[in-house]
Amino acid sequence: MRWRIEHDYRELKHGLGLDHFEGRTWHGWHHHVTLVTAAQAFLTLRRLDPKVRTPA
Repeated sequence: MRWRIEHDYRELKHGLGLDHFEGRTWHGWHHHVTLVTAAQAFLTLRRLDPKVRTPA
């Protein structure tokens, strides 16, 4: 389970830009984190969907 959490956190930081936020407000940070989390949820659902074909 720990490996899965570390893998997801690495994906959030490097693949989806969680660590790219340079704003100053909590409101801006909240928007950024919400969008990154939504992107991760979308990609996870796509990866787990058996009907989605992977490019060759």
